[in-house]
Amino acid sequence: MKAILNLKYTAGAYNSKEAEVFKKHGILAQHYNVLRIVKGAHPDAVSPGKILEVMLDQGRDLTRLVDKLVKLGLLQRSTCPSNRRRVDINITEEGITLTDKVSKDINIFLDSIDNLNEEEAEQLSNLLDKLRND
Repeated sequence: MKAILNLKYTAGAYNSKEAEVFKKHGILAQHYNVLRIVKGAHPDAVSPGKILEVMLDQGRDLTRLVDKLVKLGLLQRSTCPSNRRRVDINITEEGITLTDKVSKDINIFLDSIDNLNEEEAEQLSNLLDKLRND
């Protein structure tokens, strides 16, 4: 189907341009997604299971992503005080600062490629929803 090929081509072009924004900050799109999820729960901790529930790319190795973000000083991992089998993940101040900077740059990027009016954007969104739903 021509529309599906066009969708893949457009997604690839978008992802390449978006990757440049993340590269500027030394992270990947998947790292940013994890940071946004954990920041959204801040100041509360988040379990890895909760992160996986809402990740955009659920096929990724969450442990590896979190390890990298901990190593960069953007997240902290600790054992839950009330359940020693559970891991708690919190965002650091550096993580909050970076997430805010990346969000600002992503919004600038999105504004620069916004070629659709409100009606067209709504129609495209509805069509994409229709494609995903059986």
